[in-house]
Amino acid sequence: MGVFYFCTMVDYIIVGLGLAGIAFCEELEAAGKSFIVFEDNSQQSSTVAGGLYNPVVLKRFTPVWNADEQLEVALPFYEALEEKLNAQFDEKLPVLRRFAAVEEQNLWFEAADKPKLTRYLDTKLIHNTNESINAPFSLGKVNETGRIFTEKLLKAYRNYLTAKNRLQNERFQYEKIVFTNNEVHYGKLQARHIVFCEGFGVKQNPYFSYLPLNGTKGELLTIKAPNLKVEEVVKSAVFIIPIGNNTYRIGATYNWTDKTNLPTEKAKKELTEKLDTLINCDYEIIDQVAGIRPTVVDRRPLVGIHPAHSQLAVLNGLGTRGVMIAPTVAKQLYNHIENSAVLPEEVNIERFKDYFEKNTD
Repeated sequence: MGVFYFCTMVDYIIVGLGLAGIAFCEELEAAGKSFIVFEDNSQQSSTVAGGLYNPVVLKRFTPVWNADEQLEVALPFYEALEEKLNAQFDEKLPVLRRFAAVEEQNLWFEAADKPKLTRYLDTKLIHNTNESINAPFSLGKVNETGRIFTEKLLKAYRNYLTAKNRLQNERFQYEKIVFTNNEVHYGKLQARHIVFCEGFGVKQNPYFSYLPLNGTKGELLTIKAPNLKVEEVVKSAVFIIPIGNNTYRIGATYNWTDKTNLPTEKAKKELTEKLDTLINCDYEIIDQVAGIRPTVVDRRPLVGIHPAHSQLAVLNGLGTRGVMIAPTVAKQLYNHIENSAVLPEEVNIERFKDYFEKNTD
């Protein structure tokens, strides 16, 4: 049975409770706004994410888009959540980049001289002494990195909202939306705004399906390797994330055509082949998970108000770096809706107004 039997007025309805949904809930709660969240657990990208925050693109030694600004917002955000929910979600974890050749070492030093990377790239190379790791050309350390335990955070936050009667564990039905001049009705609910934080599920949303969100399937393995003895994230063709008890998360794949959440043998083969070039010890695969990352054609988030319905907004397209991006864009969207603050052009969905017009012709 549902919670609502009479007309309930709230400021916001939020659809989806991944990292974007949590971040927006926190903005609302801090401002004293009332809200209800709908979550049907259909999207798994936040749950299966590696959860790393890392300000450097380690394939090319370039800075992550807006990394400084994002970390400045994200780190206090997760610290506050730890205090609020009385649990640890943020693990300060070094990231080590394995060099494949001396040429990569040289590129690392060149990158470390650039203003946006100096604080992040450590110029003291780490000589590998772990016999289980194949790294004859040493490793470079990235500073100010860590891991958010996303699955643990999502579970704790859902329990928190459930205790406050703010969570509806059911599929949101778009056809039940009724618009009035300044509000929107949904069954027994009245709200000023609905914010869709659905991840790849937005492709099924008739109001925002016009947005060019492609979705990229990612798969991860969990292995048990008693002899590996790694305490940092190691990045090469794959990353190794230690998660305790001699177990490690291995990832990730990128598939632009398969849009299911089902693990595949092809991805397992790809990950194990790459892993075998990085480590020299035995291991056992104990789990494999998959999820669809909400990726956008221009690799920027989708944030803003619907072109024809001012009561509807979207917070989506966080891609592979949702841990870093979510707190910043949630704050931007809240200030846009409540205070008419201007959204940065690079995240504002108005950049895709031509897509909307073509879709409504």
